[in-house]
Amino acid sequence: MNKIKARMSIGVICMILGLVLALQFRSVQNNYLQGIGSAQKAQDLAVELKKVRREKEALKSEINSLEGKIKEIEEAEAKEDVLVRNIRNELEKYKIISGFKRVKGPGVVVVIDDPPVDPQFPTDVSIIMYNYDLLLSLINKLNDAGAEAISINEQRVVSQTEINLAGSNVNINSVPTAPPFIVKAIGNPDTLASTLNIRFGIVEQMRSERYNLRVTVERKNEILIPRYNEVIKFRYAQPVEEEGQ
Repeated sequence: MNKIKARMSIGVICMILGLVLALQFRSVQNNYLQGIGSAQKAQDLAVELKKVRREKEALKSEINSLEGKIKEIEEAEAKEDVLVRNIRNELEKYKIISGFKRVKGPGVVVVIDDPPVDPQFPTDVSIIMYNYDLLLSLINKLNDAGAEAISINEQRVVSQTEINLAGSNVNINSVPTAPPFIVKAIGNPDTLASTLNIRFGIVEQMRSERYNLRVTVERKNEILIPRYNEVIKFRYAQPVEEEGQ
């Protein structure tokens, strides 16, 4: 808005300058055409010309001043744009870190399911649900391997995520879920997969005779992980100012 006002002011000043010069030129032309060429008239014209020149210089000075102000406004707006852009980038980064932003990237997809049902000894008991602590161990291993975002059955895993058994379901972010559990993790696919498949690691433990779970680990070039949909409220934690700030 200030930039527009400044440009309008320059335009008005230029119009006034042109009008003054045009009137003076017409006055001089008319006087000569009427045959007025006395010494007194010439002296008056010289005085008037000096006056016009002074006004012209004053207008030029005003134009230069306004142009300087426009430049200052443009520079200030440019700095403000950079500041806003930096703040927006920082906000996006912290949204990703906190889980409040849907993200995509390379990584691994881990599918965990119960053992095949034995027709001779059918049972409704879910091995993985009653051993959901294996899911927690899997998440810890992925974090250790540098996973940047994790989800279980489309529930984003953040610092506030709870995984616990509730009746016949495993609640994740208070949402009831059941096998198969599909775990997605964004990070270096080779590093994530190697960490999970290491000898005596979490995948081998799940596949052992004790649990006999069906587990697959697949590398992916692109994985889409949803955002965290709950609202995190802090009732007790308060920010602490750093020294020197």
